[in-house]
Amino acid sequence: MNYEQILSRLCALSGPSGFEGPAAEAAADLLRPLVDQVYFTRLGSVVGVHRCGRDNAPKLLLDAHLDEIGFIVTGHEEGFLRFAPLGGVDPRMLPDREVTILTAPPVTGVVACLPPHVQTAENMDKSLPIKDLYIDVGLSQEEAEQRIPIGTPATYRGGCSPLGEELLQGKALDDRAGFAILLDVLERLEDKPLNVDLYVLGSTQEETHSTGAITAAYEIAPSLCVAVDVTHGDSPDTSKNETFTLGGGPVIGVGPNCARSLSGRLRELAGDLDMSVQIEVMPGSSGTNAWPIQVSREGVATAVLSIPERYMHTPVEVVHKQDLEDTARLLAAFVERLGEGEPIC
Repeated sequence: MNYEQILSRLCALSGPSGFEGPAAEAAADLLRPLVDQVYFTRLGSVVGVHRCGRDNAPKLLLDAHLDEIGFIVTGHEEGFLRFAPLGGVDPRMLPDREVTILTAPPVTGVVACLPPHVQTAENMDKSLPIKDLYIDVGLSQEEAEQRIPIGTPATYRGGCSPLGEELLQGKALDDRAGFAILLDVLERLEDKPLNVDLYVLGSTQEETHSTGAITAAYEIAPSLCVAVDVTHGDSPDTSKNETFTLGGGPVIGVGPNCARSLSGRLRELAGDLDMSVQIEVMPGSSGTNAWPIQVSREGVATAVLSIPERYMHTPVEVVHKQDLEDTARLLAAFVERLGEGEPIC
């Protein structure tokens, strides 16, 4: 899998929560050569189905969300745009940041920022709340009202590119890096005999309420699920006890949101593959789609497999290519060996 190429394509597309159309269409195009069927749910999630050919086979769901954090226009003021966040936007990231307003055609904007020359020392040390920020789109009041209606979504402007030899940087790596891993898993499983029907879900609206995963899981009714998402990566300004090493391998979640049988299998497989993994204790909600999927219908055995990521929910997130490849290798082995000599769940 050429992760740089796939993520350059996926991350360049805008897909804030509730407005994932372009990203979902691209995800569907990438899925079609690898699965037997591709379809969209009512809420816009994309599903790829790889059938094993066995009657009444158990269903395994692999989930990675396609949406990204973003913004929505709430008003106009002298040609500038008022806006609100879609998902967990950090207001410290916003001043002087380029954004893409999702009109047709898109409009580029810049979040307004006072230069330091006219700020007080006290204000320079503070981040402004989003309600006090504006987006400058270079239009008059009349033009802005006509071209950019209230309710128009927006995202950070950007894509994905290399950072040094081993890292990738860009927007929306949370969680399009996870979806790229699922594509890699499908490639690795091509022509391999399986004991499960495999459902690959590119879910919508994870950043706001996991609505896409909740509804898709109800429709698919899987026996078990692995949610692939990002977790906090290490940097000099972070606690080593709360972050995970980029290049240190996949992160396996353990806790009430993670079935011990599935987490245990992943850990055992990593040993068989001579692969380094990291363990994240999740004492409550995992903060991923695994949390609502676990209680879908009569319950789903869930696991969480994460990628260490620096600068989560910022315009420039960073991941390690080897972590992506190792996560795909581990997950493919997990899928391939399900049902070999022991119950599925």
